[in-house]
Amino acid sequence: MSVAKPQGTMLGHPKGLFLLFTTELWERFSYYSMRAILVLYLVDKVQSEGGHGLGWSSADAISLYGTFTGLVYLTPLIGGWLADAYLGQRRAIMIGGTLMAIGQFTLAAPHSWMPGSEILVFYIGLGTLIIGNGLFKPNISTMVGDLYEEGDHRRDGAFTIFYMGINVGAALAGFVVAWAYTSFGQTVVFEGKEIFVNNWQAGFFCAGIGMICSLIIQYFFAQRLLGDIGRYPAAKLAKDKAAATGGQVKKQPLTAIERDRIKVIMVMGLFTIIFWAGFEQAGGLLNLFTNEFTDRSIGSFIVPTTWFQSLNAMFIVIFAPVIASIWIRLGKNEPNSPVKFALGLVLLGIGFLFMIGAVLEMGGNPDAKSSMWWLVGAYFFHTMGELCLSPIGLSMVTKLAPVRIASLMMGAWFLFVAAANKIGGFVGSFIGHDGPKEEQLANAMAIFAGIAITSAISGVILYFMADKLVSWMHGAEGDHVHTEEEALEEEMAVTADHEGIKHS
Repeated sequence: MSVAKPQGTMLGHPKGLFLLFTTELWERFSYYSMRAILVLYLVDKVQSEGGHGLGWSSADAISLYGTFTGLVYLTPLIGGWLADAYLGQRRAIMIGGTLMAIGQFTLAAPHSWMPGSEILVFYIGLGTLIIGNGLFKPNISTMVGDLYEEGDHRRDGAFTIFYMGINVGAALAGFVVAWAYTSFGQTVVFEGKEIFVNNWQAGFFCAGIGMICSLIIQYFFAQRLLGDIGRYPAAKLAKDKAAATGGQVKKQPLTAIERDRIKVIMVMGLFTIIFWAGFEQAGGLLNLFTNEFTDRSIGSFIVPTTWFQSLNAMFIVIFAPVIASIWIRLGKNEPNSPVKFALGLVLLGIGFLFMIGAVLEMGGNPDAKSSMWWLVGAYFFHTMGELCLSPIGLSMVTKLAPVRIASLMMGAWFLFVAAANKIGGFVGSFIGHDGPKEEQLANAMAIFAGIAITSAISGVILYFMADKLVSWMHGAEGDHVHTEEEALEEEMAVTADHEGIKHS
């Protein structure tokens, strides 16, 4: 089998990084366009009252949002395995992206096309999105890591650049989707009053267009810029390598060092659950708080609710290079991954202090409305926490996961995020089932305070565990990254230690 090499570099990184950056940019535009309006669509008035939504309660909408986003991060575990064993990463991405486009366009179908079947079609659209995402998500991230050799110091920077691509797409989403559902909306007369009806289906249609753009870019440029990276499943590559050396493919058991490194992924994953369960209130509870309890007026202009969904992405695009340069400037004093995670958790807690301030400003009166600047502050600190945790987590998994199960371990990492989203939806649903506004406001206060306290305490605990976790990495991170020979020597030593413990 001839091996096609990826072409050249750009800004010190392989050109393939910027292909993956752009592919993910449009996929994330698609996802975040849908995410920005999903809960708003669910709680909007039913069609019989002149609206284009489904008329659910706030609690039910947030709970469904948590279930959906949880499944979005659960299916990558299966998608990663399929890519490793059968499909290859690039084929998995194309199949997954096609299914996601179909799902978005299904959600975009007007209610008038399916009288009495709106809920069924809605669930079919969500289900198709979930399956497609499972094939797409773990494999695009794994290919970023595959662009770099083990120990390449550019890897963390590459994931930060890649993360910027995610957030350029997410930033565009909030603005474009707001334009779509308002521009294609209409004014109707209901019970003698004129009301404006948002066209949520137009927003879902924009999300589908974004997914089509992602597929086109990947189809035409992948082979040229990635070479054979991601083209063949890992199982096939292992067979070819064995055939070339006259050996046989054997399922190798995990070594002692690999088991320790996987333990680090598992422990860090537990803290990741806490972070994302709080962070993902953005699309649910914070989205509804913005819509119901925030003064969004600037003079006579009312800021669309979905614009606030773009704040996080905008802050990332602006500050990701700043954070990356800080890590570089710190040099040998740069914090290790567990310490960065701990800092991210503390920053998340600080962000929720701003939301507590928003509730206190209202003094228990839901008609008072809170300043939008509380939300800006919350999203800013949540973003700073995300930059300390999310790209570092993706990079960490590619450094620690055994190569033969790299996509599977990336899927496992997203499994933690799946649990976080489901838990986050459960926590957010305590806002209540459309009870009195005063009660919902009090419930929001309790939720914000609980998340702030939990994330801060978790950050402190992780900080004191950091040294032990770094020792389990066995040189994958630190002042001295092990060569293959050094890793083998340490493996022999660790194995001997384990055998001694077992027989003592």
